[in-house]
Amino acid sequence: MASFGLGGVTLAAWGPRLPAIKAQLGMGTATIGLVLAISTIGGIGGLALATPLLHRLGSRRALSLAIVVVGAALAMMGTAVATRSVLLLGAAFAVVGAGIGTLDVLINVEGAAIERAAGRTLMPRMHGSWSVGAALGAGLGAACAALGIGPAEQLLGEAVAVAGVALVVAPAVPPGSRGGARPAVQDRMVRLRHWLAGWADWRLLLIGLVMLGVEMGEGSANNWLTLAAHNDHGQAPAVAALFFTAFALSEASARIFGGPVVDRLGRTGAIRSTTALGVAGLCLFILGTDRWLVLGGVVLWAVGVSMGFPLGMSAAAESGPDPVARVSVVASIGYFANLAGPPAIGVLAQSVGLLDALWLIVALFGAAFVCAGALRPRSPGAPVPAGAPELLTGQAPG
Repeated sequence: MASFGLGGVTLAAWGPRLPAIKAQLGMGTATIGLVLAISTIGGIGGLALATPLLHRLGSRRALSLAIVVVGAALAMMGTAVATRSVLLLGAAFAVVGAGIGTLDVLINVEGAAIERAAGRTLMPRMHGSWSVGAALGAGLGAACAALGIGPAEQLLGEAVAVAGVALVVAPAVPPGSRGGARPAVQDRMVRLRHWLAGWADWRLLLIGLVMLGVEMGEGSANNWLTLAAHNDHGQAPAVAALFFTAFALSEASARIFGGPVVDRLGRTGAIRSTTALGVAGLCLFILGTDRWLVLGGVVLWAVGVSMGFPLGMSAAAESGPDPVARVSVVASIGYFANLAGPPAIGVLAQSVGLLDALWLIVALFGAAFVCAGALRPRSPGAPVPAGAPELLTGQAPG
């Protein structure tokens, strides 16, 4: 849970300080979008590297390496801001994207192993820890902005803290690999065929579309919410950072306490309820002129993105044979949307303005609402796919 929380803290480290970073380096919105696109490329590379690293280094060393890379990237980022180097900032975003992408896969593998050993569902709580970490990271950013601490000093300080956490967390991770033995070449080819077949399954693609909408909403909030609150709604940098803190806390609360709602409404009902609230929240955020209306929009926006990823994973797992391959398909869509969404918003914002660019997220929330029926459980008589509880994500079906 500490590692999950660390991932959230790291991901929220720079978002609340983007207004200060933008001003200090003299960057335009398009340049920020390009830098975020570089982090997307790094993140996709990190996702691809995670499994080979797990097999080669084992869980303890691979997880430690990912945390060290993230800490080094934050130090690079702080140095780039201090020296006003846009090129070094771009390199730092590439490295931090790779580190977070790798860390995300590894902590899910570890979480799945812990959950299986415990014999009870623990992953939703762990993902809630990520959201709590994001709230803590945003709160630190807001406090630093209010106290007049520059983003360079904040990022360098957080890099030292990340290194300290690595020293505490790493020894607690048992050695060995929870990724299973290396599959034979023939088995890998079978898995590849199953994975490719998943991209032709209409129901799986509709689940992926739901995850596309909510994950683009989450990724855009992580990177653009503070900047929009500051530049377009006229809030002070510290207040804008607090808005993002409210977003992270609201998302964490929805994930931690939303289980009974899902049990009562079902996956489809939960997704339609939360995405409808997300649409209302984004409309308030885009159109609101009063600070409290905008803050209310932030809270509803967070609720809108809270359930799509975990419930989409569960639905994909039981949508057909070979659940790991099917989960991999929708996970790829979700991760890509979370990483690629912010640069896309940045490119669009250069032409129409940041607030108007967020209408794209409103449209995607609407698409997620329409496609939520794809998350309905299989009929009671349908066979449950073998191995469903042992997903890459560790998310138990249902």
